[in-house]
Amino acid sequence: MTAPSPLPSHPGSPAPALSDTDVVARLAAALPGQVDDSAQSRDAMRVDRSGFAAPDGPLCVVRARSVEDVQAVCRIATDTATPIVPRGAGTGISGGAVAGAGSICLDLMGMNRILEVSAADRVAVVEPGILNGDLNRALAPHGLWWAPDPASKDISSVGGNIALNAGGLLCAKYGVTREAVLGLSVVLADGTLMELGHRTVKGVTGYDLTALMIGSEGTLGIIVGATLSLRPLATDPVATIGGFFPDVVAAARASAAITADGGVPAIMELLDEASLDAIRRYTLHLGEDASALPESGAYLLVQADGPGAAREGERFAELMRGAGGDVVLTLDPEHADRLVALRRRVFPALEHLGTPLVEDVAVPRSRMPEMFARIREIEAETGVFIPTSAHAGDGNLHPIPVFGQAGAVGATEGIPDDVWDAVARVFRAALELGGTLTGEHGVGLLKRAFLREELGDDQYALQQRIKAAFDPQGLLNPGKVFTA
Repeated sequence: MTAPSPLPSHPGSPAPALSDTDVVARLAAALPGQVDDSAQSRDAMRVDRSGFAAPDGPLCVVRARSVEDVQAVCRIATDTATPIVPRGAGTGISGGAVAGAGSICLDLMGMNRILEVSAADRVAVVEPGILNGDLNRALAPHGLWWAPDPASKDISSVGGNIALNAGGLLCAKYGVTREAVLGLSVVLADGTLMELGHRTVKGVTGYDLTALMIGSEGTLGIIVGATLSLRPLATDPVATIGGFFPDVVAAARASAAITADGGVPAIMELLDEASLDAIRRYTLHLGEDASALPESGAYLLVQADGPGAAREGERFAELMRGAGGDVVLTLDPEHADRLVALRRRVFPALEHLGTPLVEDVAVPRSRMPEMFARIREIEAETGVFIPTSAHAGDGNLHPIPVFGQAGAVGATEGIPDDVWDAVARVFRAALELGGTLTGEHGVGLLKRAFLREELGDDQYALQQRIKAAFDPQGLLNPGKVFTA
């Protein structure tokens, strides 16, 4: 595998009908004070957290404040055959929000209001720019919460979560983002506003365009509003269990035992030896006490919530001890936060060691031990360091090659060929084990060369026809997901 090819100007779309300067001028006239074509802003939008950087930035950044703003941008883009790259917080790690030369970067973070909260219907209506963490802090006084819980929840936007069908720590029990969205407001490439889905819990009228839009990575329409399905806040104590194991095999055995026993933890996260060691080093670097972290070994984090959580937690702890774990169980929220924080520190800890390329594959839960073994084999064969963590409750692994110097995240053309070779082997190993290229991060730029291998020719072609039906000129996030 080689690095993803750069985004060409106007990829997959016709030549613009106006010069770049004229397009920017027309946008500025329609949205005064909201169009930024400064070099600094344009440069910031050519990257996301994937490590990919487009060679050049977009024509400009349009900072939308309303649905009408988004519609105006889409109409101008359609009239001038200019690509649009929708962008939220820019925390994605598949290259899906990278805005390249000749495109309009449509920044949606200014649309961050909560429009309605209904405790009676257990729904919230929100704009796409609100952050996950801010949303749940606002919902707490109503006794409600929104279940999607990515590790980036304090910096990632709800709209971005929906565009990628994001997962997170709570997927094993509560599912991915799709399970928590009832309806969407979407603007199509020509500026048409579509209201998709329902406010009702049940609704099967017509094709499920809401589900189709979720995870479409900005290639079918621009999400400008969402009706979210909420859950009541748990009032029972939450049981949190942290277990340290001699190695990742023993930790995986413990997670398998919990699943086989019929347990459904709210959280079940696994960190291999390299990930846990990186967290210990990072903790020391921050000047914090790392005495609770072993010098070596793997870590399994399990959490039980809801009625009977304490009793269920005791059972999980017993199974973990039976698999060789040094286990602590707590009902204290502060202690629990410290145990969960270990998992949330994986990415910054790896950034401290070098440049991480965060990958994402999923396999059937029963084949997770095989996938860990395959990753170890790939490490040995390629010499590439691949710390791996996993949402063990649903079979979603994050193999993260680390290379080069700390803090040197940049364009993917700077990533060595042996790293790309290792990544390609990881992808193919997941497919061979009956898995998928991505459980939650999306295809974006970094995995588009492999999409046909997973889907097959017929489904790949069908998905391209679906894209053309929504976006006939190919203006929405072109060059992402599909190679052609």
